Amino acid sequence: MNQKMSPRMGPTNKVASEPLSKRSLKVPEALPTERIKESALDRIKSAVFRKKTTIQSIVREPTSGGIIFRFTKDHKDIEILLIQDSKERWTIPKGHIEPGETAKMTARREIEEETGLKNVSVLAWLGKIHFKYRRMDKLVLMTTQIYLVQALDDHEKPEGEKWMKGIRWFSFAEALDVIEYEDIEKLMLLAKKKIRAGDY
Repeated sequence: MNQKMSPRMGPTNKVASEPLSKRSLKVPEALPTERIKESALDRIKSAVFRKKTTIQSIVREPTSGGIIFRFTKDHKDIEILLIQDSKERWTIPKGHIEPGETAKMTARREIEEETGLKNVSVLAWLGKIHFKYRRMDKLVLMTTQIYLVQALDDHEKPEGEKWMKGIRWFSFAEALDVIEYEDIEKLMLLAKKKIRAGDY
C-alpha cells in the first residue's frame, strides 16, 4: 500500500522516524521562574552545608524522672501515665536535679510539677539513660535516672503543665507503642517485670 502524503508535511511518520539528535529544535531560554527556583535552591544548599560552629565545651546535665503506673480496676494489668512534650513526643515526666536534691527527690518533685499527682510512691530505681545534643557551641551530655513510681489514688486526675501537648493514662501495650524513646521502652518492660514479681 502506498503511504499517504501530506501536501505540507510530506509522509505523516517522518518526524517520528528521525532520531532526536537530528531534529532542528530551537532551545528556549530559561524562564524567569526557573532562575528564581535555582536561586532558592542555592540558598537552601548553602544553609544545609554551611560550616557549623566548633564545639567549645561539654556540659553535663543530671536529670531524674519516673515511670508512673497504676493497676487496672481488675488488677490484671497496669496503666502507664505519659506526657506529650512541645514537639508532640510521648515520654515520661523528668527534669533537672536541683542543688541539694537527690535523684529520688527530683523524680518526685518533677512528677508533681508535670502531672499534678501528689499521692505517689517512689518504689525502686530502674536504671539510667543517656542523651546528647548540641546547644549552640556546647555539647550537652544528659544523664537521666529513672524510678518506678506508683500512683496511689485512682481518683486523682493528672493535670499537665501549659507547655505540654497532652497527658493521659495508657494501657501498657499502648504506652509501649507510643513512647518515643527506645531506652525508656526497655525500662518500661523492666518495670512491668518488677511489678509482676513484686520486686520493689
